[in-house]
Amino acid sequence: MSKTAGWTAEDFMGLWAVIIIGGGAFAFRELAIVPRATVGMCAVANAPAICVPREMVLKGQYYGLFGWAALALGLAAFFRAGRFGGAVALGLGVAAVVNYNGTQGILGASLGLIVWLSAMTGRAAKA
Repeated sequence: MSKTAGWTAEDFMGLWAVIIIGGGAFAFRELAIVPRATVGMCAVANAPAICVPREMVLKGQYYGLFGWAALALGLAAFFRAGRFGGAVALGLGVAAVVNYNGTQGILGASLGLIVWLSAMTGRAAKA
């Protein structure tokens, strides 16, 4: 028996959430963290405003916060069978992998993808 995916408005919002969270993390990394010029700019006494979120992202990356957040949200979506939560867990998992927290991030992303796809195909457990 084959089941086709039924896209709802919540799924399109989830797709946008994945694009915004994952793509935003990638764009921020490429524009604010990767260039060597930002290291020198943020080392001066009067650093630009971009240095504060840059420092927060680097600390979060160092402590693995992106990966643990993706895993926690993926588990929460898996046990609560939340369709939009699964999509956000997938986006946060992509952001975790972009920020080198791939061990837990990929688990959270896969749990989110499982929840999202099972909800789209109608295979999710009805609570």
